[in-house]
Amino acid sequence: MNNFKNRYFRLYYFITAFSFCTMSYAQEKNDPWLESFLRSKASTLLLNILNHPDSFQYQIIYTEINRDRNNQPHFTHHYFHVDPNRYFNPASTVKLPTALIALEKLNELSSKGIDKYTTMFTDSSFSSQSVVTTDSTSLTGLPSIAQYIKKIFLVSDNDAYNRLYEFDGQKLLNKRIWEKGYTNTRIVRRFVPMTEEENRHTNAIRFIKNDSLIYQQAPAYNTISFDYSKQILVGNGYYNRYDSLIMSPMDFTRHNNLPLQSLQKMLQSVLFPTSVKQSERFHISNEDEQFLLQYLSEYPSESHYPRYDTTEYFDSYTKFFLFKSGKQKIPSHIRIFNKPGWSYGYLTDAAYIVDFNSKTEFMISAVIYVNQDGILNDDKYEYTETGYPFFKEMGEIIYQYDKNRKRKYFPNLDRFKFNYQ
Repeated sequence: MNNFKNRYFRLYYFITAFSFCTMSYAQEKNDPWLESFLRSKASTLLLNILNHPDSFQYQIIYTEINRDRNNQPHFTHHYFHVDPNRYFNPASTVKLPTALIALEKLNELSSKGIDKYTTMFTDSSFSSQSVVTTDSTSLTGLPSIAQYIKKIFLVSDNDAYNRLYEFDGQKLLNKRIWEKGYTNTRIVRRFVPMTEEENRHTNAIRFIKNDSLIYQQAPAYNTISFDYSKQILVGNGYYNRYDSLIMSPMDFTRHNNLPLQSLQKMLQSVLFPTSVKQSERFHISNEDEQFLLQYLSEYPSESHYPRYDTTEYFDSYTKFFLFKSGKQKIPSHIRIFNKPGWSYGYLTDAAYIVDFNSKTEFMISAVIYVNQDGILNDDKYEYTETGYPFFKEMGEIIYQYDKNRKRKYFPNLDRFKFNYQ
C-alpha cells in the first residue's frame, strides 16, 4: 500500500501548486494521495459521496502517527476538502472544549477546596435559566462536574453540556479558546431554546461539601463581541420553534462554530499534550487527564453511574467510525477516543483509534451533510442511509491501511489502557 502512496507523491506537488494558483481553493486543504486512495477502495455509496462534495459538504482528515525510538509520536496529516471557512454546524463537538475549559478552570480553583467530584448546585439568575440541585444518575444523587463530563462523553448528554457552559461562563470559555489559537471557534449557545441575550448570561453556582458552602460563583454576563460579519445560510427552508415551515435558508450566522481541524487538534492536545505548543495546551492535572481519556473511550455498557439502557445507548452510540452503522459489539482490543456531533443534517466525528493487538494507532476526523430535501428541523435526514455508512466505511478503509503500513517503531500504548469495570 505504501507503493500506492508513493505513486501519488509527485502528483501531490503538481496539484498543490496548481491549487494555490486557483482562488476558489486558496483556503481548502487537499492531499491528492488521500483522495486517490479513498477512491480506489470506495464502495458505490462512498464514491457517490466523494463525487458530490458540494452536496455532501464533506471534510476528511487522516493523521498517521509514527513513533520514534523514545515512543514520542510524530504526526503526518492528510486532508481532503478541509476548509476552516466552510461552515458546518458543530453540534455536540463543542462539548469537548467546554469540558476541557471547565477542568482547566477547576484546576485554578483547587485552592478553594473543590475538585471535579465536589457537589455543584446551579441556581437561576436570569430568564430561561434552570435550577439544578440533584442528579439521579450519580452514586450520591448529587450533581458534580465529574458526573457531567462522564455523561457528555458516554452519550453526549445535552443538559450536562449546559451545566458546564454555565460554570465556564460564555466570556471565559471563548476567551480561553481564542488564547490557545482557536480563533475561528465560538461557543455562544446552550442546547436549549434561549435568546442570544439569555445565552450571554450564565448562572450563579455553589459548591457544597459536608452540607456547607465552600465556594460561590456569581452570575456572569459576557460583554465581549463576536465577529458575525460573514452571513451563514444553510438549506432551502426550515421549521422554526413554532413548527412553522419557513421557505428560506436557515441563518447560522450567530450559532456555534468549531472547524474540523481545530476539533481534531483539541483532541490531539488531550491525547498527546506535548505534541502541541505549551500555549495551545489545556492546563489540567494528570489525574483529570486520565479521567478524560477513560470517558472519551468508555462504552455505555461499562458505566454503572450513570447506568444506561444499552438497547438505546448501545456501545457504538457515539462511535461513528468503524461501528456506528450497526449495533455489533466492539472488539475488546479496539478502543476509540472521540467526540462526535449530530444536528441539522450534519454528522461530525473526531477520533483517535487504537488496536492493541496489532499496535495500530491513528487519528481520523470527518464531517458530512446529509439533507436531501434541503429542509432543516424536519427530522428527515439521511443519517442511517448515508451518513453512518460513510463513517463506517471511511474508518474501515483507513484502519486497514494503517494496520498494514510499515512502522519503524511500534508504539507503547499502555497510556491508553484502562480498567473500565
